[in-house]
Amino acid sequence: MAFKFYPTDIPDVLLIKPRCFEDHRGFFMETYKASEFQANGVSKNFRQTNHSRSGKGVLRGLHYQLNPAAQGKLVRAVSGTIFDVAVDLRKSSSTYGRWVGEFLSAEDKNMLYIPEGFAHGFCVISETAEILYSCTHEYVPDLERGIAWNDPTINIQWPVSDPILSERDRRAPLFASAEKNFS
Repeated sequence: MAFKFYPTDIPDVLLIKPRCFEDHRGFFMETYKASEFQANGVSKNFRQTNHSRSGKGVLRGLHYQLNPAAQGKLVRAVSGTIFDVAVDLRKSSSTYGRWVGEFLSAEDKNMLYIPEGFAHGFCVISETAEILYSCTHEYVPDLERGIAWNDPTINIQWPVSDPILSERDRRAPLFASAEKNFS
């Protein structure tokens, strides 16, 4: 097996530890294998991969897309370290409104799978970080939404207190008033 799958405090969000082969030349690892992901409950096809680079203290999120283009994401840090967060937006879920966060780094090579129906965000805690994330649907600007990173009802325990934000993220609505169409 190339991967170990661990449910987080929100069981649909999975911490995935890839098997890594290292020697004097460097390392090799698989980052996705459909058969193993499907055997562990991740049966979605990925349709778009994004790459971002950010400096220390940058916080991106909390972002999501509405149905019918909701995005599941497979996130990994290829350089640096981030604190990666998922917030459950599925109204009928027993974990609705709860969040889970994991540190992901280039060194540990772990990944986080965030299913559709979740908001996603991360902050950079190293000098810089580069993130790759594969998405189950393509980006549709008209369906993109966000939630305030510091919403007091969600109460995410970010490892930064005064993050660097985009203007859009500064204006994001609170959880209670954000548009959500997930059941």
